[in-house]
Amino acid sequence: MYAVIRSGGKQHRVAPGDTVKVEQLPGAVGDAVELDEVLMVAGDDAVTVGAPLVPEATVKATVLAQDRHRKIIVFKKKRKKQYRRTRGHRQAFTELRVDEIKL
Repeated sequence: MYAVIRSGGKQHRVAPGDTVKVEQLPGAVGDAVELDEVLMVAGDDAVTVGAPLVPEATVKATVLAQDRHRKIIVFKKKRKKQYRRTRGHRQAFTELRVDEIKL
């Protein structure tokens, strides 16, 4: 069984036991999180597609980590104008372990 969830403007395909990194969610390490924006659920033989969400479908997960991705460098330059800007960015994320998919 697997589900497609929406979190942070992105879609993720998850199954019980999977770990997934999503945009930062509130909660400490070890807390239980319930994701209710489920777009699709596929079971053994049936597929349920929402319009846009599957009603009463939830994904229960546990927070494994609250961390930040590695740094990316944003570099801007305009040639012949002596213009250069360098910025760094680290995006915050929450790592989740999917425990259960309820339909």
